[in-house]
Amino acid sequence: MAPVKVFGPAASTNVARVLVCLEEVGAEYELVDIDFPGKGHKRPEHLARNPFGQVPAFQDGDLILFESRAIAKYVLRKYKSEQVDLLRESNLEEAAMVDIWTEVEIHQYHPALSPIVLECFIYPTLRGLPTNQRIVDESLVKAKKVLEIYEAHLSKHKYLAGDFVSFADLNHFACTFYLMDATPYASLFNSYPHVKAWWEDLMSRPSMKKLGAGMTTRV
Repeated sequence: MAPVKVFGPAASTNVARVLVCLEEVGAEYELVDIDFPGKGHKRPEHLARNPFGQVPAFQDGDLILFESRAIAKYVLRKYKSEQVDLLRESNLEEAAMVDIWTEVEIHQYHPALSPIVLECFIYPTLRGLPTNQRIVDESLVKAKKVLEIYEAHLSKHKYLAGDFVSFADLNHFACTFYLMDATPYASLFNSYPHVKAWWEDLMSRPSMKKLGAGMTTRV
């Protein structure tokens, strides 16, 4: 059987979300790079895979998918095993907790932390734009409020959905990695020891070590 294909650069946070799930389940895959400077994501062949002209896109035989969280869940369902069950869908309560903290990442964590990554790393590096410190400072205030809630929750549970690693945790990988590796604000987590311990535990996983090595930006 041919390996599944993921279309997009590995450095993309959304692509990395899919890749970390593929690594966790041990699936064979092919990463097909997209030429962003050459607007490869807007070419007809890519728009046929993702009509919004974004990444990632995903191919498994005749099946074409887009939207990183949907792709990631497809991967985790397809390759689920007794050893790797990251959605916990066989347990109603555990699955609900996975869903809750997946939603928290989408609506609370990512909106608070991603502007810091954008302003301190993505825009200056890829677009040559100066950092807007006002946006960074406003986002830091929001991030601290979110992290206070994470700290309280993780003081009672090892991982977000309970005492087991799940998709809810994996979902945080790329944005948090860049915050810690590519911005001046890695020390932000020092004020939240349970959050910091959670993150360090996740980064000890082989999947995240492997992908992080390829994404490392620190000079």
